[in-house]
Amino acid sequence: MQTVDVVVVGAGPVGENVAGRVVQGGLTALVVEAELVGGECSYWACMPSKALLRPVHALRAATRVAGSREAATGSIDVAAVLARRDSFTSGMDDAGQVSWLEGAGIGLVRGHGRLVGERRVDVTGPDGRVTELEARVAVVLATGSTATVPPVPGLREAAPWTSREATTASQVPGRLVVMGAGVVGLEMAQAWHGLGSEVVVLERGGRLLPRLEPFAGELLADQLREDGVDLRFGSTVVRVERTGASGPVTVHLADGGSVTGDELLVAAGRSPATTDLGLDVVGLEPGAYVPVDDSMRVDGVPWLHATGDVNGRALLTHQGKYQARVCGDAILARSRGGEPSYLAEADDAMVPQVMFTDPEIASVGLTEAGAAERGLRIRTVAHDIGSVAGGALHADAYRGRACLVVDEDRGVVVGATFVGQDVADLLHSATVAVVGEVPLTRLRHAVPSYPTMSEVWLRLLEAYGL
Repeated sequence: MQTVDVVVVGAGPVGENVAGRVVQGGLTALVVEAELVGGECSYWACMPSKALLRPVHALRAATRVAGSREAATGSIDVAAVLARRDSFTSGMDDAGQVSWLEGAGIGLVRGHGRLVGERRVDVTGPDGRVTELEARVAVVLATGSTATVPPVPGLREAAPWTSREATTASQVPGRLVVMGAGVVGLEMAQAWHGLGSEVVVLERGGRLLPRLEPFAGELLADQLREDGVDLRFGSTVVRVERTGASGPVTVHLADGGSVTGDELLVAAGRSPATTDLGLDVVGLEPGAYVPVDDSMRVDGVPWLHATGDVNGRALLTHQGKYQARVCGDAILARSRGGEPSYLAEADDAMVPQVMFTDPEIASVGLTEAGAAERGLRIRTVAHDIGSVAGGALHADAYRGRACLVVDEDRGVVVGATFVGQDVADLLHSATVAVVGEVPLTRLRHAVPSYPTMSEVWLRLLEAYGL
């Protein structure tokens, strides 16, 4: 049996951060990984998806400015785009990530990890051999999530794409049907359409992105339609069938209609990767999210922690890494007989997120509807980004909008949304305002540089009356 202070099951960015944090604090740690060190984000999600989108958006941005528009006369080089994407995933080789672990003094055991007792994990390696691990201090579950495939008749048998296939495909499908209009579905719809696919998006609801401010989904829907993406609302899939092993796939809808494509992308959300983690050993439900407190510790199991997607608090890589820092520091503090100096406060009503479509959608905190549901007395102000100098200079006929949700009783921003080309980098200023609870009377002294898109902050505060 191999014994270390901390065993981390899952070597994605979250697990790596926990292990790095505790090792920097003087404990020993190793990580267990069944696939590639670096995890979902590095190889099948954040990095390859954004690498696919960026060339499409860069070319489009060039066509939106007189002068560069005339120079952007060629078509996109698909082979170059795919090669560039593959460079970001190192050709599915995790040697660089393994080298980082070694340099950080973190051990690695390859295989599937499973809880088998108090502070004990068994790892079944690729060759079937079992390595027994024991943690002196803590075990951390950081196994993330997997793509959800709904129990639609014929769907699994049709071998659909999930987010993994959508980000790693080596050929552009002539026709792509996308089932689901969330972040994955819409980002990949726009990416593959930009690379040459005819794309149909099937959405059960009546509009895009119902959890965001209404104008976000409206502006994105307008752009997708202008691009040529076929958006179909009120579409409930009841049956799927594929012709042969790799022939066309037909999606049958509740209204009696059908859509046929060469590939079907199922973008129906995520499920926790906890089915075979041995959660029953500690009285938890296999396949469910792992409930934790604000130090990422499992209630009633003081040696067990869960960080990232696996706990269901905020399914975003940056939030998982934030939780990892909280978790690592909590483990260190308790190993010394103390208590953590800070807990996770920013993975509920303060979460920032970016949807890397065109237009980009960047938001943090509460929407107007969400704030009202929490009983806050609020006021919302909005402004057209294209009407500020920075927006007008950024692109001809710039289309975009920004809004702030203000808690009237405290005089602070509790939510912000920016929609438009290249607005992602506006988001951190809003995140600082929301997390820092900066009073508007102080925020008015944060003068935006001219002429940048950040000047929309000035216009928003003016709209509020400051």
